[in-house]
Amino acid sequence: MTKSKKTAIKEHASLFWEFFKIGLFTIGGGMAMLPLIQKVAVEDKKWMDAEDMIDCLAVSQAMPGVIAINSATYIGRRRNGITGSLAATLGVIMPSFLIIIAVVTLLGTVGQNKYVDGAFTGIKAAVCGLVIVSACKLGKQVLKDPFTWIAAIAAFAAIAIFRITALWAIIAGAAAGILYLIIREHRRAEK
Repeated sequence: MTKSKKTAIKEHASLFWEFFKIGLFTIGGGMAMLPLIQKVAVEDKKWMDAEDMIDCLAVSQAMPGVIAINSATYIGRRRNGITGSLAATLGVIMPSFLIIIAVVTLLGTVGQNKYVDGAFTGIKAAVCGLVIVSACKLGKQVLKDPFTWIAAIAAFAAIAIFRITALWAIIAGAAAGILYLIIREHRRAEK
């Protein structure tokens, strides 16, 4: 086996294993996985820098599907092409697939156990904390000027208060960002 094939296999195995661990140890879905994905991809493995990670999250949120799976696919593709995206995506999906089969089998035998209900109550609360941490970290990286703050608050209001779907908020944010850039460049050209 050539050195490049060995390197490619190691890269794919690393993508699979890192995303497998994220999928295995994160409870609460895609948003709860974001802090771990960011830590692995940016800090630990240095697969991308913080700015690339923000782009990854923006694209992953804008696409249909689960943000964690979309992020894994994006990072895998950036790292090792189509086969890298497959390795990362399978890695993040596999634990959920195996665990859900085990849980459904187990819950069928446990039934309505008060301890299981209590555990799920605590897990759901902890997941809310993880999502808040992820939002705070992302906010520190993105919200750097008045425009980004206004866009973030407007998107929050549109989704939370007016029940507009996230897709429309993202499209409006993109349009507002382009318009903001055009106006800013026009003002610079006038000076």
